[in-house]
Amino acid sequence: MNDTSSNRSARLPAGGRIDRGHPLRFAFDGREYHGCAGDTLASALLANGVHQVGTSIKYGRPRGIFAAGAEEPTALVQIERPFPEPMLTATTVELRDGLEASGLPGQGRVAAEADPARYDSTHAHCDVLVVGAGPTGLAAARTAAGSGARVVLADADTEFGGALLGATEELNGAPAMSWVERITAELAAHDEVRLLPRTTVLGYYDDNYLIAVEKRGEEAEATSRQRVWRIRAREVVLATGAHERPLVFAGNDRPGTMLAGAARTYLNRYGVRPGHRVVVFTTNDSAYAAACELADAGVEITALVEARPTAPVHWATECARRGIEPLAGHAVVGTSGKSRIIGVRVAGTAPDGAPIGPQREIDCDLLLVSGGWNPAVHLHSQARGALRYDEGIGAFVPAGTRAAARSAGAARGRFGTGECLSDGVEAGADACRSLGFSVPRVEVPIAAPVPVEPPLCLWSVADPGDAEPWTTHFVDLARDATLADVRRATGAGLRSVEHVKRYTTIGTAHDQGKTSGTLATGVIAEALGDDITALGTTTFRAPYTPIAFGALAGRDRGPLYDPIRVTAMHDWHVDQGAPFENVGQWRRPWYFPRSGEDMTTAVLRECRAARESVAIQDVSTLGKIDVQGPDAAEFLDLVYTNMMSTLKVGRIRYGLMCKADGMVFDDGTAIRLGDEHYLITTTSGNAAAVLEWLEEWLQTEWPHLRVHLTSVTEQWATVALVGPRSREVLARVAPGLDVSNDAFPFMSWQDGLVAGHRARVCRISFSGELAYEVNVSWWHGREVWEALIDAGKPFGITPYGTEAMHVLRAEKGFPIIGQDTDGTVAPQDLGMDWAVSKKKADFIGKRSFSRPDNLRQDRKQMVGLLPADLELVLPEGSQLVETPEPGPPPVPMLGHVTSSYRSAALGRGFALAMVKSGRARIGETVYSPVGDRLVPVTITDTVFYDKEGARRDG
Repeated sequence: MNDTSSNRSARLPAGGRIDRGHPLRFAFDGREYHGCAGDTLASALLANGVHQVGTSIKYGRPRGIFAAGAEEPTALVQIERPFPEPMLTATTVELRDGLEASGLPGQGRVAAEADPARYDSTHAHCDVLVVGAGPTGLAAARTAAGSGARVVLADADTEFGGALLGATEELNGAPAMSWVERITAELAAHDEVRLLPRTTVLGYYDDNYLIAVEKRGEEAEATSRQRVWRIRAREVVLATGAHERPLVFAGNDRPGTMLAGAARTYLNRYGVRPGHRVVVFTTNDSAYAAACELADAGVEITALVEARPTAPVHWATECARRGIEPLAGHAVVGTSGKSRIIGVRVAGTAPDGAPIGPQREIDCDLLLVSGGWNPAVHLHSQARGALRYDEGIGAFVPAGTRAAARSAGAARGRFGTGECLSDGVEAGADACRSLGFSVPRVEVPIAAPVPVEPPLCLWSVADPGDAEPWTTHFVDLARDATLADVRRATGAGLRSVEHVKRYTTIGTAHDQGKTSGTLATGVIAEALGDDITALGTTTFRAPYTPIAFGALAGRDRGPLYDPIRVTAMHDWHVDQGAPFENVGQWRRPWYFPRSGEDMTTAVLRECRAARESVAIQDVSTLGKIDVQGPDAAEFLDLVYTNMMSTLKVGRIRYGLMCKADGMVFDDGTAIRLGDEHYLITTTSGNAAAVLEWLEEWLQTEWPHLRVHLTSVTEQWATVALVGPRSREVLARVAPGLDVSNDAFPFMSWQDGLVAGHRARVCRISFSGELAYEVNVSWWHGREVWEALIDAGKPFGITPYGTEAMHVLRAEKGFPIIGQDTDGTVAPQDLGMDWAVSKKKADFIGKRSFSRPDNLRQDRKQMVGLLPADLELVLPEGSQLVETPEPGPPPVPMLGHVTSSYRSAALGRGFALAMVKSGRARIGETVYSPVGDRLVPVTITDTVFYDKEGARRDG
């Protein structure tokens, strides 16, 4: 992939802003090179004669370095060391010693290992935020600082100066960078000024809230690699500059094709000759400076192709001094070369830009192009600012915004250095005056005026010899989108730039259309014969440049992002070797394997213990919400489908909650502790969602109800004691409780002492067996757990995990909300009409039950399944079909398996499923795919074990 075109050195012996006394070693595509401190990876590659850095994403065409900044569309690289990072632009990667990188064959590769770097974030408030530290931004920041305002100046580059970093201009008769360094030092000395180099402002949001990301540099990485700045600014100055626009012609994507402004940057900032025999193709004056400066550096300018009918007088004179004769009224119509450009074809052009006359072959190893400049209006547009097309520069410029912001300099189409400086001063002053600051007079440095001729607005150039028109005329280099793609889109009837964008994917790559956006609008206008003003642009969205997920996450990673919640008995479970599963944020023991046991064996053993003797489970994760107030009963009647106001103190009732559409949202129990006091339980993973749901209704729909809700999940450690011997075990540690059936009936609760600690014991069963739930203070959870374990040893007490719990409840046909339901299941579909009150005037979801869709006879209903093969456990999620030979697709699906297990009590596999008209199909045989075959299964009732419920009372 590497392409070294010449043995001649591309690095100048002197000049630029690199440190030749600080050499850096790096590798690219497995080959070792040397660069200098201050280089980017792109400039170092060019210094070593490497132009091709990858291949394009769609066609696999060779692609090279095209730009010099964040607008780079093609030079994407994979960093291997110091840490793997994909899809970075070589133009923005700072060179460091030992860097290893490779070119991309279209796509990147994420790191297999965890990122060891730290990322962080911070907040900042300021009076004036200046985005961009070129001449405009520096002038604006200096003016604002002089007023006493709090100023933040942010720029994406490693040092301030903007376009001046890559130019040879003078201010007040001295090098422009001398002025930059002086103003930077002056700003750094201000107590109320914060300077943020290496900081890209990515997004502009409501109320002047802006997001920026700072790449902190090698020396700061021990602290954090990147930092997100959340900035609230009273006023904003957008000095974001402009992006040079390429031109569309045949073969305009070959390595060695480069923006003219980028070539100036590589020459003047990095001391690199990007080529030795150069053709320049331009529609405006700016490329002439690149041609002249390259010629002064010893580069041969083999042709300067000027698309306008005549060359600008000032620049024609400068070219003549260097022996360069502009070819006015001409255009590049094609290129040649494989991994690197070796020549161009040039033809004369008509006034509309169409090529005419004979073609001329010109040898070169570098083609510089400039089709004009597009103001970087991205942040302005994100702030909902309007745009208008400026025919004078052939680009879209800001046209007002409702935000407290103003664009200045090249960001609003003022491209001369003198204009930028004056505009920056005025923008800074305007921002401060709007805040009531007094702005002192600021001296504007004098830039040598250069006459500017109007540019030619040229979007594309036809290739007279192109057998397949427009297929190598690339509009978006990053997306491999061609003029042929655009014309295909418009030929299909698309007229909006937004529609064409989505049809062709133009502007959707990493660069977000920085070089292709306005160009695309231009070629669409040409294809449609429409006015470009009416077409407008696509939508500019944040982020302005790609942002690492690590930066977005910051320090909120792992446990800091999603805290792991553990119960009071967690360490005991760990000591027993239990594997865990995540339930919401909770770590719950999955099963408790003994030596030599696999999961299936362990779960069957745990289930047998619960059915035949006694088993114990940690259920502290159940959501618990304390509900108090004079209207608590009325409130719970409104949020549950069944009646809660009639529940007596000391009793417990199972309840269902539905969303407004009548679909099941959660289930649990309501425990009545007093006339105005309830404790309700929720599923473990839904506790926060239920609390939020209840608060929303209480605060927005029923604010008149006098009710208070408090989450108490973490206050209670809860132990489920299950099985026919559970009563005996409980009696051993709670001698003061009468645990007989008469004194302690099902769905009741009692307070008392358990293992010497105050406890609330509830007679609840999620297994169908005699069972109790013992609630104690979190601090005493493990002590009570171990006391119950000790008391149960004579009966072979067995701890069980979530998998056995699922098996036990499925044997009884109890649904798990979120596993057996999916947001489209009503209580009636679960066979739970009994849990829907016929007496209450209203509750959430009630009206939806009378909708025609909810009354359909073919709704999916919960049923049981028994495979014909007793040993078979159906895969969860398996679809169900009606016949063993369903025929060609699409095959009608009856439903799907929601839960499937092997049962110790049944001695076979069984499942629950949601099936169309399921209850009417009980006894029928349907079929489910297992591997490459369809197996028969019988539809049954949902209750597989103890249908009479006799075991519930022991």
